[in-house]
Amino acid sequence: MFDKQLYINRRQILKGNMDQGIILFLGNDESPMNYPDNPYYFRQHSSFLYYFGVDRPSLAAIIDIDSGEETVFGDEYTIDDIVWMGNRPTIKEECEKAGISEVLPIIKLYSILKEAQAIGRNIHFLPPFRPENKIKLLRLLNIRPDQFAIKSSEELVKVVVRQREIKSDEEIAEIDQAVNWSVDMHEAAIRMARPGMLEAEIAAEVTRISLKHEGNLSFPVIATVNGEVLHIHSHGNKMKEGQLFLLDAGAETPMHYAGDLTSTFPVSKKFTSQQKEIYQLVLDAHYGAASMLRPGITFREVHFEASRIVFEGLKSLGFVKGNTDEAIAEGAHALFFPHGLGHLMGLDVHDMEDLGEIHVGYNGEAKSTQFGLKSLRLAKELKPGFVLTIEPGIYFIPTLINIWKSENRLSQFINYSEVEKYMSFGGIRIEQDYLITSGSSRLLGRKKPMDISEIESLRDF
Repeated sequence: MFDKQLYINRRQILKGNMDQGIILFLGNDESPMNYPDNPYYFRQHSSFLYYFGVDRPSLAAIIDIDSGEETVFGDEYTIDDIVWMGNRPTIKEECEKAGISEVLPIIKLYSILKEAQAIGRNIHFLPPFRPENKIKLLRLLNIRPDQFAIKSSEELVKVVVRQREIKSDEEIAEIDQAVNWSVDMHEAAIRMARPGMLEAEIAAEVTRISLKHEGNLSFPVIATVNGEVLHIHSHGNKMKEGQLFLLDAGAETPMHYAGDLTSTFPVSKKFTSQQKEIYQLVLDAHYGAASMLRPGITFREVHFEASRIVFEGLKSLGFVKGNTDEAIAEGAHALFFPHGLGHLMGLDVHDMEDLGEIHVGYNGEAKSTQFGLKSLRLAKELKPGFVLTIEPGIYFIPTLINIWKSENRLSQFINYSEVEKYMSFGGIRIEQDYLITSGSSRLLGRKKPMDISEIESLRDF
C-alpha cells in the first residue's frame, strides 16, 4: 500500500466533489475456475484499490458524503480459512493502513443501505462489470440488471474519472517499474525466438518474468505469428523462417499498476526487405505521434497524425493513392490501421474503461461510428498527469481486404491489386507508454528495442 495519507486525501477529494448522499464501493470476490475452492487469480476492483488500498476479496465500503464517515464492510477469516491459508492481517489492521477506523461485518451493509433508501438518500455506485457485484446490487438495492446503466451514478463516474486520470508521483513511480519489467519481457522474447519454437514458449517466458517480481501480467499475453489478428490469445503455432512475430504483453506490479508494450520482430535473424519497409512506416508513425504529445492537444489529433504518416508511407509503396486528408476523412487508412492509436493506462491496462469510454476517453462527447475510428478509445484533450500508450500498426487482414475489394469500397484511394500481393504478410504493431508532463511528455520506463538495427542486434543466433 501507499502511505496512509494518500488514501485519506483521495477520499477527501472525492467527498469534496460530490453533492450529497452515500457512495457505495463494491470490491471484487474470488471467482472459481471450475469449483469453489479453485479460484482464478484474485484481482481487486481498481477503484476500490484507489480509494481504500485493501487487496483482499469480499469487501465493500461506504463513504457518507454528508457526515464524512467512512466504513469498510467484510467478514474476518475463520479458523478454517486460516488452516488453509495461514495467518493474515485482520481487515481492521489493513484498513488502518489506509486511514479507515470503522470496520463492520458485511451483514451490517444491508441494514445501513435499507435505512438510507427508506429516508430517500441518494446512493451512488459505479456501473458493475463483475456478475457477483451485479447480484449484490440486486440484493442490496433491489436494482435489476437491466437498470444498472440508468441507476449507476453518472455524477460519481465523472468525479472518479477526473480524479484517477491524473497520476500522482507515487503512481508514476509504480508505472515506471511496471514498464521496466515489461521491457525485460520483450527483450527476452526478441532474444529467444527461433524457427521451430512454439508461440507458447515465448508466452511462458514473458509470464515467468512478470511473476518473478511478485506481480502478474497486466493482461493475457498476445504472442503470435498471426499479427494481423489484433487480439489473439492462442499460442499453438510453430514459428517458421520468414515470419513476423508480434508480442503484446505487459507486467503488473504488486500494487497492480500496469505496463503495456508491443514489439514486432522477425522469426529469422533479419527482417526481409518487405518487412523492413512496412516496419519502418509503423516506427515513423510511432515516433511522429509521440513527438506531438503535450498538454492541450487532443489525442484525436495525435491519432490522425499517425494515420497520415501511415497513409503517406503506404502511398510511397504503391498500396494507396489520392489526397491523404480526403482518404483519412473517408476512413481508407483503416483497411491497414483499423484501431485507435492508444488508451489511458494506470491501475487498469485500459484505465477505467469499466466506467465507460464515453466518459473516460471522450468527456461525454459522441464517438464516431466510422470503421477504425470507432475503435479510438481516447480522443479528449491531454492534461499533465495522463499516462497513455502509443501503438500504431499496419495489418494485412485477408478477410477484411476481400470484403472491401468485393464491395469496391474506397477504390479511389486503394490499389487492391498491390494490396493483394501482401495477403500473407501479417501485421506489425509497435507500442510504448508515455506520461504527459507540464509542457511535453516523457517515455515511461526505459526504452525498449524498437529500431530495426536494435532488434536485429538481439536476433544473434
